[in-house]
Amino acid sequence: MKFAGKSALITGASLGIGRAVALNLARQGANVAINFRSHRDAAEEVKAEIEKLGRKAILVQADVSDQSAVEGIVAQTVKEFGSLDCFVSNAVYSDRELMIDAKMEGFKRTIDVTMWGAFYGVRASAQQMVKQGRGGSIAVVSSPHAVLAIPTAMAYNMSKAAIDHMARTAAIELACHKVRVNIVHPGWIDTPGERKFFSEDQIAQGATKLPWGRMGSPEEIAGAITFVLSPDADYMTGSTLTIDGGVSLPWWSNRASGEM
Repeated sequence: MKFAGKSALITGASLGIGRAVALNLARQGANVAINFRSHRDAAEEVKAEIEKLGRKAILVQADVSDQSAVEGIVAQTVKEFGSLDCFVSNAVYSDRELMIDAKMEGFKRTIDVTMWGAFYGVRASAQQMVKQGRGGSIAVVSSPHAVLAIPTAMAYNMSKAAIDHMARTAAIELACHKVRVNIVHPGWIDTPGERKFFSEDQIAQGATKLPWGRMGSPEEIAGAITFVLSPDADYMTGSTLTIDGGVSLPWWSNRASGEM
């Protein structure tokens, strides 16, 4: 129960990694604000599961590319729970096309959600934590795309590289306030979002070609995020924790670049 009496806000928490993080934090005592944009039914299911664990849960709907909306869900969380102790920037959007063929609407949407959405969340949550005066912990879900130039994913690559540097800069700026900011790099994870880009057969075949021979699970990533948020990681800030089954290894990156 390392999060007993703590409150957490997780963006993109209705599905995939965000859902797993919400449930994991609740199992360890946290009350959880579940952000979602469009999957209300799935968010309601997460809320019900958390309440079965005896924790409080609220739904906070917002498009994270809207700064005022993000500031609003932080305020909602504080109003309901009395504080904000942990924040997880997880919401993401990605279109995949070659740069020269990319539809600019999707390209810009990817950046608006993945980069600006992360910044708005980190900024608003950090402002609240500094105001509270008792520290806090922030986890930014990034990606090996921050360092690997994966073709057809230029906007996503750019955004993830940007939020890595954003998080490290926030970490040094917030250290004096005892607000920790860390980055998590998941590899290819078996989430509903992957079905936007690949068929079930492509996923099954592609997973066997990964260095570790399989995709990761949302629960594996949730465990890592829970760790970096927890008191066990109190001496950890501005760091990047990579859980990618070896995808980022130099010997693999060239081989994988056209398959991820």
